Amino acid sequence: MPNTKRTRLVASTIAVALGATALAACGSSDSDSEAESGPVSLTYWTWTPGMDKVVDLWNKGPGKKDRITVTVKKQASGDTLVTKILTAHKAGQAPDLVQAEYQALPTLVSNDAVADIAGEVGDAKDKFADGVWQQTTLGTDAVYAVPQDIGPMMFYYREDLFKQYGLKVPATWEEFAETARALKKKAPDKDLTTFSANDSGLFAGLAQQAGAKWWTTSGEKWKVGIDDAASQKVAKFWGDLVKEGAVDNQPMYTPAWNKALNTGKQIAWVSAVWAPGTLTTAAPDTKGKWAMAPLPQWSDSANVTGSWGGSSTAVTTDSDHKAAAAKFAAWLNTDGDALNALAKESGIYPASTSAQLSGAFTTPPDYFSNQVDFYKTAAEIAETTAPSAWGPNVNVAYTTFKDAFGEAAKNKSDFAAALKTMQDDTVADLKKQGFEVSE
Repeated sequence: MPNTKRTRLVASTIAVALGATALAACGSSDSDSEAESGPVSLTYWTWTPGMDKVVDLWNKGPGKKDRITVTVKKQASGDTLVTKILTAHKAGQAPDLVQAEYQALPTLVSNDAVADIAGEVGDAKDKFADGVWQQTTLGTDAVYAVPQDIGPMMFYYREDLFKQYGLKVPATWEEFAETARALKKKAPDKDLTTFSANDSGLFAGLAQQAGAKWWTTSGEKWKVGIDDAASQKVAKFWGDLVKEGAVDNQPMYTPAWNKALNTGKQIAWVSAVWAPGTLTTAAPDTKGKWAMAPLPQWSDSANVTGSWGGSSTAVTTDSDHKAAAAKFAAWLNTDGDALNALAKESGIYPASTSAQLSGAFTTPPDYFSNQVDFYKTAAEIAETTAPSAWGPNVNVAYTTFKDAFGEAAKNKSDFAAALKTMQDDTVADLKKQGFEVSE
């Protein structure tokens, strides 16, 4: 695999996790693009439901014209898929394309499992918000994937109950806390929301909105900032609310949580654009009673949101047809017909800004039929997504979060101490893997 002359920030600072050797800068070769002498067959590992129907559009249209056929192989998501990709790559048998969550990309890059496709898809940058595109570049000139779907965060609330209790939709986090306390005074048996520690992405997105950068590079070393001032601010805010009983401390996605939403015991939820699908199942009796608004801000002048979830399409370094694979990845995530099909068949919220107000997104989700501007508001919020800063051991940080913050929430104890545990465990793991860490 020939080296490419690209910015080497990631290449020089990320050691290969399996062997602690320097990452070779790999890019697409000319031989796999301009001089294909016959049909090309590509394999795509993805967990997205209905992806085979979307890929059929490619195989019968642009792919047929270019003689590039893509076969979908359904996979599990999350850490399970990352492990499977790395195992296959170690054997030199990874597929041509993989679906990768944004926070997993640094791990795949550090193991030289995904290729730099900047030369093939760089002109797609204008299709995405800056904060979204940045998640696939890791702050370099390289491009390791094409954004597919995103999860901009927003505030969901029971419009009818806010009116009943005389509550205003909070524009700032200070107002959010005041609203939680006001509800408790008027209806002691109800909670504005809960702090949940069973989904690390929620806290990560809130910290991101506050300006946190959990992984950055300093020279040729990683710097972990999980315990930075922005994250401490978020941890203290929620820890104080839990300790005083202004919000609940129970986890999400449980039967008890579903019941609380469905009965109006909890009347709001800090979530992301995909929330309507969850609410449809969790709180079916409250359809048409919810509304969505921008996430509360840390100051009156701020206008930024965090990201909770989302994934991309990456080309592996094992592929013999990187240019063809990159062409498909770009089509899948920027073509209007492909994005409409992804919305219809897979229920995704597209990363492409041009798709966020077209096709399936011209009318609100059925659950939010009362809010006709749902997707217009969502698109405006998505444009304000803060840049993220992921590292090669997100899985360790997320696992520690669930343990440390789970215990702190349950016991109403010190959230700052839980944050420090996250920091310490993440740094220790990086060092154990052989990464250089800046203290």
